[in-house]
Parts: sequence; structure tokens; C-alpha cells
Amino acid sequence: MSDRLAATLALDAPVTSIPGVSSGRAAALSRFGVTTIRDVLAHYPKRYLDMSNICTIGQARIGENATIVATVHEAVLKRPKPKFDLVEVTLVDGTGTLIVTFFKQPWLVKTLTPGMRVSVAGKVEFNYGFLRMTMPFLDKVDGDNVEEVTGQVIPVHAASEKVPQGQMRRIVRGALSQLGRVYDSLPASLRAKYRLMPRAEALRAIHFPVDMAEQAQARRRLVYEEVLALEMHLMQQAQAELGDAPPRTHAVDGPARRAFEEHLPFSLTGDQQCAVADISQRMAAPERMRHMLLGDVGTGKTMVAAFALVMAADSGEQALMMGPTEVLVDQYAQGLGPLLEKSGVTWAKLTGSTPASEREAILEGLALGSISVCFGTHALLVDDVVCHNCGLVIIDEEQRFGVDQREALMAKGAACDVLEMTATPIPRTLALALYGSMTQSYLREIPFERPPRTTKVYGFRERGRAYDVALEACKRGEQAYIVCPLVGSQGGAAAQASGPRPKERSRFGYSGTAGEQGEPVYIDSFDDFSGDDSKAAEAQAKFLQAKTFSAYRVGLLHGRMKAAAKREVMERFRAGEIDVLVSTTVIEVGVDVPNATVMIVEDADKFGLSQLHQLRGRVGRGEKPGFMCLISATGDKAACERLSAMEKTEDGFKLAEYDLSLRREGDILGNRQHGASVLKLVNVVRDGAVIEAAHADAREYMETQVRANTLESKLYLREVDAVFSAEAQRKTHTAKKGGVR
Repeated sequence: MSDRLAATLALDAPVTSIPGVSSGRAAALSRFGVTTIRDVLAHYPKRYLDMSNICTIGQARIGENATIVATVHEAVLKRPKPKFDLVEVTLVDGTGTLIVTFFKQPWLVKTLTPGMRVSVAGKVEFNYGFLRMTMPFLDKVDGDNVEEVTGQVIPVHAASEKVPQGQMRRIVRGALSQLGRVYDSLPASLRAKYRLMPRAEALRAIHFPVDMAEQAQARRRLVYEEVLALEMHLMQQAQAELGDAPPRTHAVDGPARRAFEEHLPFSLTGDQQCAVADISQRMAAPERMRHMLLGDVGTGKTMVAAFALVMAADSGEQALMMGPTEVLVDQYAQGLGPLLEKSGVTWAKLTGSTPASEREAILEGLALGSISVCFGTHALLVDDVVCHNCGLVIIDEEQRFGVDQREALMAKGAACDVLEMTATPIPRTLALALYGSMTQSYLREIPFERPPRTTKVYGFRERGRAYDVALEACKRGEQAYIVCPLVGSQGGAAAQASGPRPKERSRFGYSGTAGEQGEPVYIDSFDDFSGDDSKAAEAQAKFLQAKTFSAYRVGLLHGRMKAAAKREVMERFRAGEIDVLVSTTVIEVGVDVPNATVMIVEDADKFGLSQLHQLRGRVGRGEKPGFMCLISATGDKAACERLSAMEKTEDGFKLAEYDLSLRREGDILGNRQHGASVLKLVNVVRDGAVIEAAHADAREYMETQVRANTLESKLYLREVDAVFSAEAQRKTHTAKKGGVR
């Protein structure tokens, strides 16, 4: 038992405890976020090379992947243009010659010396009279790893010049050798339920599998372990937030609710009815509600939230509903205010632009309890906003608020129920990974039949056709949105004469349409991009007024405008005094102008499909058909294919699934504040069944073993805490280092 405990505690020992890892090597490893033995073991291979079918150069087939062991004849550094290093390595093996090309790796000329044996794996091509490979996996073959080349499977870990592949494998082997009889923290009942590998065996097999079948079994075990730990962590956090205050039990069939239902001018959809019933049940239960309402664009989330507001009022309690923009909060007041008044519920609206005298009266009403419902922006978070008895908080577009902001609103009432909402379509498996501690309801049905809406993708050189669509709409007396280019972009109408633009790297880290390894990088932040974006919007508006829409009235809306100016612009647009509204993404949420029928999005390839879908929700909201024009700034085939999905479906959840299938896992989960970046192996699209199972198992385990405070649960929770403590320390260390490119 002592050996097992020692091996388990050794997981958190520094990497320098691994033989051969010096302080200098440890510093190099820290660039990967690897500082402990636990980190080394979690530094999983990016991919694997099946070396069981090695062929000669003469046997390699053009157009197919091949693994070849050959001898370096020469390595030459070339510079076809300034600041562009190209290394050509000539390999021979007695059956032929292979030219291997590497970009931006000039040090290879010194490390690949004539006579050295190497293995390369990649796609074989034929150009300029020679067989060639471009940027293949390359490894030195020497006495240390010659047996690996003639073996079965070689792992490919993330490596660097200071920690090359061979050295990284030796470090991982060293970490594995120290596992010993490490304690398997995963509950035995769950290991048996799914017939999972023991922990030590799974770690060995994920790094150095005998074959890919063994690797699949190891991954299966470790994926489940990752998700279960995350779900347990989320549920523990939720329990800690409850504190010692007793939960509230709300009245769900009081006079205000009955009056509200009587005055509704329409019938609820089936999805809305289910969501209202679900929320009612949870508000009535003697447990604190932590509920997430996920709905597609235009499915009526606000009306569902209104039922929660009146149920809180029926219980003699107050409710706060926070939205990210004054435009959206104004629409709460305009849409729900009259219905609340008819139901006998007092309400107020509090924003940053509320006059001082009116604000003082609202604060007094909240403190005395005479105001039951208050709609507001971040202004609700100020310390002097004190409620007499707040029993419910609603956070709309929750992804726009930080953890501290959400917690600040929740603190306005002791053990108050919480309803969070988002119009970002999120597939269920991803929602479980992100919001595993919360119960969930989904809205997919549109409350009423809407006119048809068409989406069309245009290439950069076809952008004139998109503006023709907007001009035709203006001639019919309709209105249009023009969504501006992104931060750092030089595109838009003001640059249409300049031709294609070079890709730029902005302060937000977007680099055209390609990441550092060529993966697509999409915008999935729902912030209003201010700063340079406002300047681009101003330039765009001036150009369009002077040239394209000279016969019409062009307005401007962006996040850096003062609240009063924003409100004035939106009121003028609603009233039809502005024909074309040039805007940043501030209009993506909540803006409702029925006469706006056309939207043009510049540089649409830089947006995530979910955000484009939200933007699309701003047009076609009245009785007239809507038209969405997406202008791509690139001719990249993959980018155009991705945008074409917008032409094929109006289902936001299908688009979200498709968008997820294209993304790197780090783009999906890596920036969540609650620690989802510990999911190193999980693929939320492919591993949906595992996520569902782990979520159900975590909830049952919390309700049985953790509640009973068993020894097994104590040991398992200790391991969960260790994983997330290590993750927090790693993030802090990476932040101090300035991150890893």
C-alpha cells in the first residue's frame, strides 16, 4: 500500500526527477506546459506512424503515404525569397532518390549530415523528375531507436528544436518507468461497468501501443476518465456555490402567472411549453435551480424567461434579468414590460445611461421590495444595487459575461435560483462538457411561421452582386445591414478597388483563415470587436454613403459609441429614418427591425458558423423574405465549403455540429474558464456517447458515494482536485511566460 501511495504522489514530482532531464531541458519542456511527471504522461501523441509496412524509395507509390528508411546524401539551405528558408534533403537507399523539403527549419542543414540514416513518413509526390515529400515526419535512426523503426507503431508527440522527437519519447518512457503500482483513482465500479483498462496500462498503451487496436482501448479509458473528472469538478463547483443558505421553493401557479398566460398574444410552441414546465418544476423543488436554456435564433427564449420572472413575483421575491447590451435590455422592457404590468408585476430598467434621479428611485424600489423585476445591463452588478429579497437571476447571452460577473449577479440574492440563456446553438454533448453542473432545456421550434430567408456566398470579386441585392431592397423601401470587416482588416467597400488583401495577424490572434499549422481559425467570440473595428466601420459608412448608397441614408453603429448614441441610431433605424446600417457585431443579438431584409457580412470566412447564424437572425423577422449575403475574403476551397453550409440549412444546431467537426479541440474547449482545457483527448463530436455516459455517471456518483462520504469517493475527489490544481498552475505559468505559439 505504501508503494502504491508513493507512486501516486510521485505523479506531482517535477520533471527533473526523471533521469536525464536537466534544468535546461525542464525549461524547454515548460514551453509545452509540462512541469511535472503528471504533465509528461498527459503529453499525449498528436498522431502515430505505423512502421510495420516500411517500403523502399523504389517501392513508394505516387500519391500515397509511405514510410521510408534511407541515408542522407546532402542537405541544402535555399532562400527563394527574403525571410523564407527552405531546406532540401536528398535521401538515397540503393533503389532510388527521394527529395524531402522542409520550410522555415534552417537548423536541419546542421543536424542532417551526409551518411546519417533517417526515417521519413508522408505523402509521396512526383515533381521535376524526382519523387518528393513535403514537410514529412522525420526521425533520426540510430542505436537508440532503430528497433522502433522496425517495430509496429511510433508515437508523434509535440516536440521542438530543444526537445526533439527522440528525446521526447525517452522522457515519456522515463515518466512511465516511475509509474510503478500507481493507484487507479477511477472508481472500480465504473471500470468494471465499461471494461476499462487499468490506469498504468492505459498510459503506457496511449504512448507506446503495440498496435492501433491497443491504442484505441487506451484512448477509450482515458477519454472517459477526462470527461468524468471534468463533470465531477463542475458539480463540485456548483455545490460549493450553494453555500449554507437554504434553497428557495417558488410558487409556480400563482395569480401573476395565470394573468400572464391570459394576456399572452400567442400560443407557446411545444418546445417553449416543455421548457416552462421544466423550469417550473425546478423552481418549485426544494433545491437550488441552476438551469441553462439553449435556443436557436428566434425560438422565443425571452418569453420562457418571462414565466420564471412572474413565478418569482408570485413567491413574493424579486428577479434580476441581465443582458449584454442596452439595445437588448430596451427590448426586454418594450416586449415584456406591458405584459408584466397587466399581470400585476412591478418592473424597472437599469442601464448605464439611466438618469441619476431615475436610478436613485430604482435603487430605492429594489431595496424596499416595491420593484419585483429589474431588467438591466452590467449596471446591475454595481455594489449599491441591493435587493430586498432577490430569489431569481436570469443571465441572457451568458457567453458574453465572465465568471466573476455571473457570480456577482448571483450574489444579489442568498441561494437564489439561476437561469442562464444563450442563443448560440450548442450540441448537447458540447453543452454537457461546458455546462455539466447545470440542467438544460432546448428550444428549436420557431414560434410562428416566418417568410423564407435565403443565404448566398459570394467570392471577393463578386461582392458587387451582394451590394446590388441591398440596393434593390432599398428601392423597395426595405432596409439593410452591412457588417464590417474585423479588427485589423483593410477590406470592405472602402477597399474594393484594391483587390485581394494580404492576411494579417491582429491583436486578437486571428491570422487570415489559417492557423499556424494550416487549420482554419474562426471567430467564436461574441464580443463586439471595438478599437480598430470602429474605425473600419466609420470608413465603411463614409464610403458607402458617398458611393454605393448615395441616394439613401447610411447610419453607423459600433461598440465604442456612447449608449445614448447607440439608442438614437437604433431608434432611427427602427423608425425607417436610416436605410442602411453599417455595424460591427454589436447587432448580432436582440436587434429586431422587421423591415430589415438584407444583411451583407464582409470577410465572412473569418466568422464561426454559429455567429453567422446569429447575425442572420437579424433579417427576415417581419412579413418580408430575408436575404443574407456572405462575402468571402479568400478563395480557399475549405473556407468556401464551410460557408456553403449556411446556404444549405437554417438549423443552428446542425451548423454548430458541422462547425465543431472542423475545429481543433483546443478551439472548442481550451478557453473555457472552468478548466475544460484538461480535455486533451476528447472529441466532442466523435465522443458524444462517452460524454453522455460520463455526465450521468458523475451525477449518480455525486448523489450516492460523495454524499455518503465513502473512502473511495474521498480518494477519487483528491485526484480530481489534483488534476485541476495542476491545470490552474500550468495556466498561471504559461501566462507568465507569455504563452506558447
